[in-house]
Amino acid sequence: MTVKVLAADFIKIRRTLVWFLVFLGPIGAVGLQAVNFFLRYDYLTKEYEADLWGGVLSNVQFMAAPALLLGMALLTSMIAGYEHQTNAWKQLLALPVTRFSVFTAKLLLIFILLVVSCLVLAVCTILLGGALNYGWNFPVTDLLRISFFPLLAGAPILTLQLWLAITIKNQAIPLTVGILGTVLSLFGANAPDWFFWKWPLLLTQAGPEQAVWMGLALGAVVFCAGLTQFNRQDVN
Repeated sequence: MTVKVLAADFIKIRRTLVWFLVFLGPIGAVGLQAVNFFLRYDYLTKEYEADLWGGVLSNVQFMAAPALLLGMALLTSMIAGYEHQTNAWKQLLALPVTRFSVFTAKLLLIFILLVVSCLVLAVCTILLGGALNYGWNFPVTDLLRISFFPLLAGAPILTLQLWLAITIKNQAIPLTVGILGTVLSLFGANAPDWFFWKWPLLLTQAGPEQAVWMGLALGAVVFCAGLTQFNRQDVN
């Protein structure tokens, strides 16, 4: 049942700006770093001469993590907002589908879109390193870490944004929460590890893996809380 709802959701987003945002985020993040590196090529090449690819990856990650958080807020708001704007929630829930399937399908839809975005980020990062003449022998493990770990570590943020977007008709509220969280994450390096808005930066004391596991665990808790509230709420 969830698969059928997910397929229907993919059809709904065909003629929206959702796919544009999916590609804009990673291309924009890498593009900004491309400008940075090409304008300061000699300086940055000397700065990272001991590990050229490490320099590229660290700088891309610095831009990509906030872009990911903002993307979570925008995508959840656009997808849930479509249902609110067309007053489609009652019609959708009147169908022979469970609320669990509806909520889970929305989450899976956004997660898949963000996985595509992370894949685009990885490809664009490789192309940037090649264009900088840093060679093609890039560290695969580190590339995958900076591309996909922030998404997994940001699971509680994604589920929270979806929860807010579905249950609140005025999308200005979840968007404000998402934007404020993105801004706060920029200053999250020195925040305590319980501040989950910093987890996509992968800067926890025990390393990136800890951020991922904490993100997945808290994401599951937020998902259950959001699903419970959605099951009890009357929607318009």
